[in-house]
Parts: sequence; C-alpha cells; structure tokens
Amino acid sequence: MVSATMSAMNAHLRLWFRLVPAYAAGYFLSYGLRSVNAVIAPELMQEMDITATGLGLLTSAYFLAFGLFQLPLGLLLDRFGPRRVEAALLLVAAAGSALFASGTSLQALALGRALIGLGVSACLMASFKAFSQWFSSDKLPSLTATIMVAGGLGALTASVPVAAALPFIGWRGVFWLVTALLVLASGLLMTVPDHGTQAERETLGQQIRSLGHIYGNRVFWRFAPQGCVIVGGFMAIQGLWAVPWLMEVNGATRGDAAGVLFLMSLAMLSGFLFVATCSTWLARRGISPMALLRAGMGLALVVELAILLGLAPPASLWPLLGVSFSLGNIAYSQLTAAFPVALSGRVNTALNLLVFVGAFGLQWGIGAAVDAFVAGGLGRAEAFRTTLGCLLVAQVLAFAWFLVPATPGAQPR
Repeated sequence: MVSATMSAMNAHLRLWFRLVPAYAAGYFLSYGLRSVNAVIAPELMQEMDITATGLGLLTSAYFLAFGLFQLPLGLLLDRFGPRRVEAALLLVAAAGSALFASGTSLQALALGRALIGLGVSACLMASFKAFSQWFSSDKLPSLTATIMVAGGLGALTASVPVAAALPFIGWRGVFWLVTALLVLASGLLMTVPDHGTQAERETLGQQIRSLGHIYGNRVFWRFAPQGCVIVGGFMAIQGLWAVPWLMEVNGATRGDAAGVLFLMSLAMLSGFLFVATCSTWLARRGISPMALLRAGMGLALVVELAILLGLAPPASLWPLLGVSFSLGNIAYSQLTAAFPVALSGRVNTALNLLVFVGAFGLQWGIGAAVDAFVAGGLGRAEAFRTTLGCLLVAQVLAFAWFLVPATPGAQPR
C-alpha cells in the first residue's frame, strides 16, 4: 500500500515538473508585458508626446487583441491542445515585441502592443486546459495558483527591476530582451507532453454551438460581471494607472511609485503562494475556494475605497489590494467545475473574454475620463479620484450580483 502511494506521488511530481515550469514561463512573460507600461509610461508620454487618453488606448491595445481572441482561442485549445497553440502564439508575441521595440510612431507601437496581446492570449488559458486534462479537479485550485505565482513574479520583474534597467538599456532595450525570451519560451513548450482532445472528434459547428450553451448558462453569468468590472478594473489599474495615480494623487516620484508597484506585486505573489499551498488544506477544514473568492473580492473593494479616501499610506494600501486580487483567479477553477472537462478551454476563455474586454474598456476609459474631468475644470488629482469613485460604484454592483447564488446545486459552493 505504502509502495503504491509513493509510486503515485512520484508519478504526480514527474508530471508536475514536466508541465508546470513550461507553462509558468509563458505566463511569467505574459503578466510582465501586461504590467510593464505602467513603469515606462513617463518615457513613452515624453518621447512620443502622448496624452493620458492616447496612453490608455496604446496600452489597452494589448487587452483588446487579447480579449477578442479568447473565443477562437477556446476552440483552438479544445481542438489542437494547449501545447501547440501556445507555442505558436508566443512567436506572434515575439514579433509584436520586436515591433514595439523598433516602433517610431504611435500606430506602430499600438500594433506591436496588439500583437503582444494576441500572442500571449493563451498563456493562462493553455495552462488551465493542460491541467484539467492531466490532473484531478481537486488539484486545480492549487495548480491555478501556482501559475499565478509565475505571473506575480512577472509583475514584480516589470516594476523596480525594469525601472532600474531603463537608464542603461531604455524601454526599447527591455522589449528586445523580452523578444528573445518569448522565442525561448515557445521552444520550451514544445518539450511538454501532449494529450489527445475530445474536441478533435467534434465538428466546428458542434464546437461553436457549445459556446451558446456556455453563454446561456446562469452559472456563467454569476461570474461574468465580477470578472469584467472588478478583475478587469484591477488589471487596468495595475497595468497602467497605478503609477500615474501615485504620482498625481499622492505626489510620489516615479521611483517611489515603482517601489509601491513592486510591493503590490510582491503581496500579490504572496497571495498566489498562499492559495497554491493552502487551498486544499483549507477546503478540508470547511473553507471552500468560493469562500476565499468572496472574501478576496469583498476586501478589494474596501481597500479601493480606502485608497480613494487616502485613509492610509500608499505603501500599506496598495499591497493589500494586491493580496485581495490574488484570490480573484479562483473563479476560473470554480466556473470550470460546473461544466464537462471537454469544454474547459471554451469555458475559461469565455470568461476571460469578458475580463479582458473589461480591462481594455476600463484602461482606455480611465484615461479618457481623467482628461474629460480635467477639461471640465478639475485638477488632475481630483480627476483621478472622481474616476476611481465611478469605477468603485460599478464594482460594488457587480460584486452584489455575484453574491446571489445561481441555480442550487449547479455551481460550487
């Protein structure tokens, strides 16, 4: 009995080490690229003479391309498997990174940013698909959090380390380095084991009709508004507007603001590690992943209100916000559990579509709103506060909807 148990554990570990590092490398780069514009924003605005609206649109091109590709991505993942799809798309991201590094116009930078978003659009969803194929459902929250740890490390790298590198290699040098890393990550993925997919036996029409089943499901729409407005809003802030807020509202220098962003990313990484190591242990003691998700999103809204009102120093509030949102990705494993495994790629990308559409609209919209409030006579600090206040109201409404259970027995409790 003991020998059989040890053998099963060893097999699990061997599979873990063959799969997880390769997918983690892709998501490390994806999250770093999502966040890096927040640090290089002052250089971009000065060199390219970009307004807040233009900067928001440029940076959110990543989210737009990322989000629009989610539905076809789900079909591709379920039909061709995560390994091949992500490896190919990372080469597209490398091309986008090279274009961004060499671009001399706003249009070229926006196109490069969009190609990056398209190219890394599979990094998280491909890992979710692979894990649902190879591991049992009770392991998924921990595995999901493990991948998010890699993303947290990417966010960390895109804060203080990037700021420190800028005087030496500039923002263009940063993107040339990322280009090379994306090519290497693509090659690494081709070494992981592959898994046959049920969708290979489905017709395209059957795959597309299944999307109607997903979008028509009440359980899906319990999670969707929260993902779009709350998680999407956090991504918009972390990926661009955190540093301008800290500089405009709190009077921080760019270096100090990057330091706060680093602390927020470090706290978020700690939250991912907590979920990765403790979620199964907590579930055995009656604290379900859904309870963690509700607690995290509720705390995030309270912290945003404290940031808006300036109730504590930024170096304490922003890291707490990062910890709160580290629990948000539990939603993917909980939503997937309500659907057959064969649909996991489509279910996750259906939700991710709304998350990234929200991130795109809010990242652009925050810049446009700030410019509009300034044009209406507000100072920039007050314009930022008013914009965040409007976002917070929408997020509270989305959270209230999430707290209403779907059909009893149809979703994880």
